[in-house]
Amino acid sequence: MEEKIIFEAEKEERLDVFLARKKNELSRSHIQKLIASGCVQVSGQNRKVNYKLKAGEQIALILPEAMAIDLVPENISLDILYEDEDIIVINKARGMVVHPAAGVFHGTLVNALLYHCHDLSGINGQIRPGIVHRLDKDTSGVMVAAKNDFSHLDLAEQIKEKTAHRIYWAIVVGNIREDAGIIHGDIGRHPSDRKKMAIVAINGKPATTKFRVLERFGKYTLVECRLLTGRTHQIRVHMTYIGHPLLGDPKYGRQRAIFAIQGQALHSISLELVHPRTKEEMSFSAPLPRDMQKILSALRNNK
Repeated sequence: MEEKIIFEAEKEERLDVFLARKKNELSRSHIQKLIASGCVQVSGQNRKVNYKLKAGEQIALILPEAMAIDLVPENISLDILYEDEDIIVINKARGMVVHPAAGVFHGTLVNALLYHCHDLSGINGQIRPGIVHRLDKDTSGVMVAAKNDFSHLDLAEQIKEKTAHRIYWAIVVGNIREDAGIIHGDIGRHPSDRKKMAIVAINGKPATTKFRVLERFGKYTLVECRLLTGRTHQIRVHMTYIGHPLLGDPKYGRQRAIFAIQGQALHSISLELVHPRTKEEMSFSAPLPRDMQKILSALRNNK
């Protein structure tokens, strides 16, 4: 079902910039496509993306109903850490997309889960069945999926209330002087690069990351990060914000690629939760992937 949203311009501003600011979960290019396709009207008229709004003008945005996608189960190998009739816990490989998006409809974790599981929860819609939380494509490690709506609702509440604990290990650039710390900073769309997230002063969502240093290597540091919120790219943005981007991060890091790793050196090493049905406290862990192990071995040998 399509959604219609009405805004009022507060000042003179480009139409696409205004909508990207108001709907920061949408990319700038997506906003521009909506304008070009006639899904945006200013005071009842279609306007171009660069139209200069005037204070007080009414903007109507229509978000079309999402197109149905026929997802195909695919026989993709999964590293399953635990499974029962309610949940499945896997060690996601680096490079695997969690759910279909932006033209990627094959080879995802969802495609693999559809092949492996008879049922998945439907709460997150057709393209994200079973997905309670996600990991970036190039982040490896532990994550849980729900096989039914009962489990999905329970797990989502645990994540929301911070009773499910997610711990990550990351190799960051530079020597962190503090032994531990807490990073606060609202996260939203980057003001000039809509494909990135950033610490923002307005239209951001509160985000908090706790970290502690596990090992120092001079030019690099191994850290443990605990998420107290779950924003897009949170650890990557927060560590970059304090001056220590993740090693290998193609989006937020600028260091030369001197180690063999595809994407950021970030791994979801453990997940603690309460089983939705049995109420048993459960803990799952996954060893560091080989690429991170090799990097740490090289750094230790060069100490």
